[in-house]
Amino acid sequence: MFEEKIEELNQLLESKQGVFDKRTYTVDEIQDILSISKPSAYNLVKQGLFRSVRIGGSIRISKKSFDEWLDGQL
Repeated sequence: MFEEKIEELNQLLESKQGVFDKRTYTVDEIQDILSISKPSAYNLVKQGLFRSVRIGGSIRISKKSFDEWLDGQL
């Protein structure tokens, strides 16, 4: 019975996976994507090249605006 419930929950999660697509990046993630230093990543955010929001002590960068900015750089 327990295994059946786990399987049911896993199927439900798989079917809803598209609903939970990631919409933001962290500064660490853009640092990794661009292979740059953390201060350089923060400088890009401060320049306002893409949309970002501060939530508490964290910065979240709009995935859409960052991806559009990056595509324009290539």
